[in-house]
Amino acid sequence: MYKKEQLKYVEYSNIDYKKWDRCVEEAPNSRIYATSWYLDRMAVNWDALVYGDYEFVMPLPFKRKYGISYLYQPPFSQQLGIFPIPTDELSEAFFHEVICRFRYCDVQLNSFNLPTKNEPLVQFLPRKNYLLHLDTDYENILAGYSKNTHRNIAKGNNNRLNFVEGIQTEEFLTFKQKNLVAKLSKIDFQKLKSIIAYSQYKGFGEIAGVYSPGNNLCAAVFFCRWKDRIIYMNAASSQEGKEMRAMFFLMDHFLQASAGKNLTLDFEGSMLPGVARFFEGFGATPETYYRMKFNRLPVPFRWLKKDAR
Repeated sequence: MYKKEQLKYVEYSNIDYKKWDRCVEEAPNSRIYATSWYLDRMAVNWDALVYGDYEFVMPLPFKRKYGISYLYQPPFSQQLGIFPIPTDELSEAFFHEVICRFRYCDVQLNSFNLPTKNEPLVQFLPRKNYLLHLDTDYENILAGYSKNTHRNIAKGNNNRLNFVEGIQTEEFLTFKQKNLVAKLSKIDFQKLKSIIAYSQYKGFGEIAGVYSPGNNLCAAVFFCRWKDRIIYMNAASSQEGKEMRAMFFLMDHFLQASAGKNLTLDFEGSMLPGVARFFEGFGATPETYYRMKFNRLPVPFRWLKKDAR
């Protein structure tokens, strides 16, 4: 039973990392983005809501501008919210506390955090993530490919491409920076470098790539394994790679190597139709998670909504 006095706002300096990480890691809805090491690298600042003796937790990444603190979603962090899976009553208590403490909020919850109807000022906007279960053989996974995906893989196979695991971090980052459509800020680029370096050091991060016949890297993906998920966390393709269908080739080889394992490939989703079609083309199915948003700022400060993403 929910007890109001058990829900507390805890400032960053007072968070018990050991209890925090145990709560997040043991949660059925565990997400790597909510671990202390990940939040430390991604969030400008973060405090937390904690229920009981870290029975339930919710990270609160925030920024400040002109003395106003507001909640935002850190880069490379798809889903946060409450861990483990809360009851409706507990969700309402957490969300109400967020509303009372912040004037502005734009964060993404995890897929097990459902909207509440008792907060009329809050918008819960649905978003799509894409998942592909790998606990079957490759032939069954292959049967789930779309016709377009089959065609693109065939084109890639005809281009004498070379799939390689264990691409070095610096090569990937140089390639990524060179082929970005929308450039990353220097700060976000360093954040990406930090999580890749840490995950590789700990043994749950890996970069796979595809080289052209001329030995040019033309597509690469940083995969990060967390619990029973392999996360398609960051990817890049060159123009040559796009023309040679290198990313289709890469994913097909990755799935061949990963088939039959008790894992789920988490594509991290996309609201862009073209990217969503790419994920769906490999047989991935959507799951819904919610973006929680409200703006109670005085009218002169409504500009914050432009800076909170």
